[in-house]
Formats: sequence, structure tokens, C-alpha cells
Amino acid sequence: MVASGRVALVTGGGSGMGEATSHRLAREGMAVGVLDIDSAAAERVAAAIRESGGRAIAVTADISVRREVKAAIDAVRDAFGPIAILINNAAIESFTAIEEIDEDSWDRLMSVNLKGAYIVIQTVLADMTAAGWGRIVNVSAIGAQSGATHMAHYTAAKGGLIAMTKSLAIELGARGITVNSVSPGFILTPMSQRAIDANLFPVPAEQIYGAYPIPRLGRPEEIAAACAYLVSDDAGYVTGQVLAVNGGAYV
Repeated sequence: MVASGRVALVTGGGSGMGEATSHRLAREGMAVGVLDIDSAAAERVAAAIRESGGRAIAVTADISVRREVKAAIDAVRDAFGPIAILINNAAIESFTAIEEIDEDSWDRLMSVNLKGAYIVIQTVLADMTAAGWGRIVNVSAIGAQSGATHMAHYTAAKGGLIAMTKSLAIELGARGITVNSVSPGFILTPMSQRAIDANLFPVPAEQIYGAYPIPRLGRPEEIAAACAYLVSDDAGYVTGQVLAVNGGAYV
């Protein structure tokens, strides 16, 4: 299903949904650049892929810093060649009442979760344009569709990511590049587990996902499967879409 043999870059690939997606694409025959701000986490994932017979390289960058992104992507190109597939997954989150969000926090969320995605897209776009083929998947969030208490800055950035997805789908389609978004619901990742443990949600986590039509937490592998479809040859006529993987939470 997935375009085997091509080169993929997964941001935030060192844990959670990014880790699962890196493994999934590698199993489908892709060479994977595992990019993460945590160099040890990126190397752990890349090493596990190599030990399983796949091809992967770990690279480190803060995606909000263009020079770091360029250096990381150049390293992936040097190892495997031009990048054809991008999974924009890296993100940070915060739970803060609107009255208490300071400008530094707002700017940092926007810088990583929205500006960072734009920087990475710009940096890989020449490869896809030259090939006349490309796949971009921006990982958004259910809160961007439904709203979320104490997450105005996070959901604003993720909502911007959905809007950018739709605009780029229109702009890049004629180049052979599709641009889609996967919108996860409540997925069990290290990030969400920290929020659960710190009781950062307005009600207990079990009460949130227990009310879903599919009343359980999602798995990172289920996000990886959605990404694998959207980067496949089978999805060549799918662009500008938001594929919600959320157990029916936003219907």
C-alpha cells in the first residue's frame, strides 16, 4: 500500500505517535529520518528500526529553528536521498486558563506547533517538486475541531495547521503533492500520560474517553496506520482532508 523505497521524514519521531509511525513506514519499506529534539530518543527509535532490518537515521532539531531543521534534513538526504514523504508530528502542549497564558507561552506553542510545520514543509518541498510526487501529513488534534478547555493556544495552533493543510492541498496538487491531516483523539502517548498523571483535564480522563462511541484510549499504532494510508499510492487522489482517528469523539 505504501510507496515502498521512498524516503520519509517523521518529526517528533522519538516517542508516541511519531515513534509508531516511524516503525510503520519502515516496515512498509521506506527509509526513515527520525527527527526529534531529544537526540537519545530519536537514536533509540532509529536503532530499533535498523535492528528489525529497516533503514533509519536519527536526526536532532528544534523544528522552530530553521538552521537546525536544514541541517537535520541535509543529513537525511545524505544518508538516503531526496525526501518524498513528510509526517509533521512534532508538537508541545500546555494546559493553561486563557487569563494566565503569557505571551512567551503563546509564542512558543505557535512557534513549534504551527511555524515549525511550515519550516519543515518549506525545507523538504524542493525534493517533492523535483520528483513530481510527494506526501505531506500534518498531525493536528481533536481539540482543533471541537475546542478544549485550558488549551486555547494549543488548539489555535492545531487549527491553523488544519487550515494550512487545506491551503497547501490547493496550492501543491498540480505538482503531484498531496497534503492531508490526521486528527488524533485521546491517544495513549507519553505526553497524554503525563497530563493524566498530573490531573490536567477538567474531569478524570476515564470520563472523557469513556463517553466516546468507542470508549477507550486510542493507540499510537492507529495513528500510524492512518498516516501510512495517506502517504500511500492508494491515496493519490486524496488531498486536503482531515482524517479523524478519535473513536467517534467528534462526529
